[in-house]
Amino acid sequence: MNAIPTQDEQLLFEPTAPDANAIELAFAFPNTYSVGITSLGYQTVWATLAARSDLAVSRVFTDASDPLPSDLEILGFSLSWELDYVNVLSLLEERGIAVRATERLAANSTAKAPLIFGGGPVLTANPEPFADFFDVILLGDGEVSLPAFIDAYQTVRHADRATQLRHLAQVPGLYVPSLYAVTYDAPDGSITAITPIDADIPAIVAKQTHRSNTLLASSVVTERAAWPDIFMVEVVRSCPEMCRFCLASYLTLPFRVADLEGSLLPAIDRGLKVTQRLGLLGASITQHPEFETILDYIGQPKFDDVRLSIASVRTNTVTRKLAEVLSRRDTRSITIAVESGSDRLRQIINKKLDTDEIAQAAIEAKAGGLKALKLYGMVGIPGETEEDIDATIGMMKGLKKTASGLRLTLGCSTFVPKSHTPFQWFGVNKKAEKRLKRLQKELRSNGIDFRPESYNWSVMQTLLSRGDRRLSYLLERVRHYGDTLGSYKRAFKDMRGTLPPLEAYVFTEFDRDRVLPWQHLQGPLPIETLKKHLAEAEALMN
Repeated sequence: MNAIPTQDEQLLFEPTAPDANAIELAFAFPNTYSVGITSLGYQTVWATLAARSDLAVSRVFTDASDPLPSDLEILGFSLSWELDYVNVLSLLEERGIAVRATERLAANSTAKAPLIFGGGPVLTANPEPFADFFDVILLGDGEVSLPAFIDAYQTVRHADRATQLRHLAQVPGLYVPSLYAVTYDAPDGSITAITPIDADIPAIVAKQTHRSNTLLASSVVTERAAWPDIFMVEVVRSCPEMCRFCLASYLTLPFRVADLEGSLLPAIDRGLKVTQRLGLLGASITQHPEFETILDYIGQPKFDDVRLSIASVRTNTVTRKLAEVLSRRDTRSITIAVESGSDRLRQIINKKLDTDEIAQAAIEAKAGGLKALKLYGMVGIPGETEEDIDATIGMMKGLKKTASGLRLTLGCSTFVPKSHTPFQWFGVNKKAEKRLKRLQKELRSNGIDFRPESYNWSVMQTLLSRGDRRLSYLLERVRHYGDTLGSYKRAFKDMRGTLPPLEAYVFTEFDRDRVLPWQHLQGPLPIETLKKHLAEAEALMN
């Protein structure tokens, strides 16, 4: 494995020299260095750990690593993409570490094997398919849970593994899967209960939320990143719109905005001293109440050489001024999420947007000098009919006429139910694949760039987003078969009778009162509130 190219990194923080008795900790991103170092979450956790004198921190990627000590105490993973679990298992095996937490506990009662922890959006949403691979899972924002985890570990550093785990389980946001028992009505049946193994373990583990208006900014800039030399700054966190399918909104509530004078603008100044590429991140950045001020700041002549990239923006906030600033800062396109061309369907999902606003966004983008407009759409949304697909086709054709000369792209995925959202009970619509093909035929024949996401990937993603612990054994098989839908089907066939069929996980609509795999993990909103939001959507489907 290659050494991490530190010579190409510009650090925007000062690592602290570790104490003589510092804990040896490695923090891994289970993908390549270029992908991992582009993750703002990974950067932030690494910088947070490296700033502590009680830790000696190493970094690990699939293709590069710092030298690791023989007495490694803690190994952590940031999981941002579901299928990267394969690389988690490989990185463990390469170091002679058992992949299952129960095996590590049984073989190392004196805690000689590293304690394996995980965090990131995948594990916060639904850790259960991967739970058996981790000793501890940090639920929620790392700004809160990470320091609490390290501080708690320090108090039991020299205890045996079982004592460590029981102590860590008392800390809010630290989930120790091995201390919770899952029971089923049959080996291949439904979950009947998820309970702690005894009364000393909390029955519910709550996601932790960072409530400050100081949000994230890059701690390192490097030409080796997937976006070379980019400095990233988080403008907002979560989204106030609360589209009923959207994990990025529901799981990350409440909506928070970066303090301009106290953190955001000083961060931008720091970053632009080392690079000329700036990325503004967030699910809905133009809904920052002072976004106009941010635009004015970046629009200053002193930043004329800066290349600006922004995340997807809310459609009705696309103004000519925004387009002009982006055009002057070397951005040629803007991305908006419309989900569907159907006003009815957007009402069902709580997308507060009408078709006229989408057309106006295209007009403003073109008038401001942008060359392209990228839209995100979705098929298979609960309540969708063929007429809604007609409406999407009609919308795209209309946009082509409304903003003639503007290059149009529609990226389209299949609806995937996500935990902690009102649509978590729905399954994948089997008609989605056919509808993707219909959109492709109709739009490409009219000169519109249509980019569908793989329907098969949506099926696999749904399996992992709704799965329970029994899937860990299936995932180990799939790992050797390859990450294709055919591999998953083969593994299900091998394991028939030991877990529900693929159909039950992916396509079945869950009963509203069934025990969900993540029921013992508390998100921002109680389940009764999610059911209320679901009922509001269903009333619009009739």
